[in-house]
Amino acid sequence: MAPPSVAGAPRAVLFDVFGTLFDVYSVGRRLESLFPGHGERASQLWRDKQIEYTHLCSMADRYRPFSELTRCALHFTCTRLGLPLTPTIEQTLMDEYRRLAPFAENRAVLQTLRARGIRAGVLSNGEPPLLDSVIAHAGFGAWLDPVLSAHSVQRFKTDDAVYALGPQALGLPARQILFVSSNGWDAIGATWYGYTTLWINRAGAPLDVLGTEPTRTGSNLRDVLDFFAEPAEHPPPV
Repeated sequence: MAPPSVAGAPRAVLFDVFGTLFDVYSVGRRLESLFPGHGERASQLWRDKQIEYTHLCSMADRYRPFSELTRCALHFTCTRLGLPLTPTIEQTLMDEYRRLAPFAENRAVLQTLRARGIRAGVLSNGEPPLLDSVIAHAGFGAWLDPVLSAHSVQRFKTDDAVYALGPQALGLPARQILFVSSNGWDAIGATWYGYTTLWINRAGAPLDVLGTEPTRTGSNLRDVLDFFAEPAEHPPPV
């Protein structure tokens, strides 16, 4: 059970997955090995198109699974940059999404949350098989429950139907759940929904000018721990 907290303070935490727990740009190393001189640009364009496609499909009510849109974004990227995408290279790159590198501090943060009695899960655009693969590859499965997927509502963030999965699964009001994302648009969407939010702004990017700010902004996942006090130590016997 989570330790007692003041009314309205977070009692659980949900993480975005791609870009927050796992570095989506870690695919750049494989891209660079396959297409020398193009790794960084290709990884950035691939990610940008992936997100753009989720927004377009959600707005148009034309849902397609996240992995499928990721594949479509890869095709666009290679066409745009003139890179030869053979079936073998395509599958190699898609497989990279199942073993993305976690950020260095994340394992210790998840372990600390567990030690403090804080329930931690994920809320992601990724479909369940993809989430299961990337979480298992990093060895994070024991520390993440629930694993919530936008696939269950056939929409993508920032649709309210996706954010509603958190309170439904945890049995808590949104304000008592800390939602953590490295994507500024996602942090804003979750703030609009009613979550307590933390934007992990690793790149020092400016805040989107939409008249809304996350509850807090941090630079890495360790900032999550500031929301959850360490359990009080028992006093020594007299």
